[in-house]
Amino acid sequence: MSGATARTVTETGCHDLPVLYERGQHEVFCGLTSIVWLHRKIQDAFFLVVGSRTCAHLIQSAAGVMIFAEPRFATAIMEERDLAGLADMNDELDRVVGRLVERRPDIKLLFLVGSCPSEVIKLDLGRAAERLSRAFAPSVRVLHYSGSGIETTFTQGEDGCLAALVATMSSAAAEAAPSLLVVGALADVVEDQFRRLFDALGIERVGFLPPRRADQLAGIGPKTRYLLAQPFLADTAKALERRGARPIEAPFPLGAEGTTAWLEAAAAAFGVPAERVDSVTEAGRERAARAVERHRPALGGKRIFFFPDSQLEIPLARFLVRELGMEAVEVGTPYLHRAQLERELALLPPGTALSEGQDVERQLDRCQAAKPDIVVCGLGLANPLEAAGMTTKWSIELLFTPIQGYDQAGDLAELFARPLDRRTRLEV
Repeated sequence: MSGATARTVTETGCHDLPVLYERGQHEVFCGLTSIVWLHRKIQDAFFLVVGSRTCAHLIQSAAGVMIFAEPRFATAIMEERDLAGLADMNDELDRVVGRLVERRPDIKLLFLVGSCPSEVIKLDLGRAAERLSRAFAPSVRVLHYSGSGIETTFTQGEDGCLAALVATMSSAAAEAAPSLLVVGALADVVEDQFRRLFDALGIERVGFLPPRRADQLAGIGPKTRYLLAQPFLADTAKALERRGARPIEAPFPLGAEGTTAWLEAAAAAFGVPAERVDSVTEAGRERAARAVERHRPALGGKRIFFFPDSQLEIPLARFLVRELGMEAVEVGTPYLHRAQLERELALLPPGTALSEGQDVERQLDRCQAAKPDIVVCGLGLANPLEAAGMTTKWSIELLFTPIQGYDQAGDLAELFARPLDRRTRLEV
């Protein structure tokens, strides 16, 4: 938790939806948490956190890695001598990285991940990454990004990681054929499903960021169109546009409606006829609708409150309200990136209460007064709210679980139905 001067302002915007802007105490995980899903995605990458023992405990706890496993992340622990300036941190880091590369020849991409401690002492990981890249080229490329939790939320770790990758993407020739870049870490099963759908639509040149392996990183140029699969990638989007790529505006692929609109936007950008889109997506739409409908009796009419945590809150609220008949009491999000969320905001019902930022005490008061049926929040708030008699859903679970696409729509609905079912069983 970090503190700031409390400030609450209500403004109207975003398709006339009222937005409550709050600046006060907030509770979030830091961006180091994103390593848990990123290290599974990029199969030959290693994430080396430069931080404290607290950083190491956080990642180990979040990942739940067995002691016998050999994960592709670790922490270069900063001791008191490092923090006091009695040791040369760069020499220490070079020694750690050298041992790591020697021991793990499978590593092709190494991320140096900054933390609160490394940033407080102004350790220049950018310069260290350049130096180490030269030392281990061409077998290992070393990049850096910040996973610090100072004034950020945990999904911004992925944003920093992908923005660092964009800087290394090769430049596609101006005369190259148009290509599509899907941006955002997706489970392999989801990526495979989307790739089959794009193939069926006739969109042939499709890349995914991040790739599964470092040597599969796509090129980028003026004929690249990018499609966000996650709503929290504002810095990555800016980096792509600086490299000449152009955005495809769309809702996010959550549920039947969101996935269809996401695919339709990509198809329109590549001149695919609407009739072909309908034909290709028909089976998926029907499967998703049937799977979601099974959970409507449990969720329809239920009231849900979102604390700001993951930046997935607005697309999730759209899915739950429009496809399952829930009522969004308040939809809080750490940052309201209008450029990425415009299409989502247009689909929310009039009068939906939105809040950006956090003043946790005020939001707790509003939540307790509203008495919602289910609360989506971070782990730090879940236990106290459960003790107060509320039903909660951990927002971080939505990042660890495949939820995008037609075949995951029922699973996504079940994630919200399950806590309500548990509460009902406990009360019997």
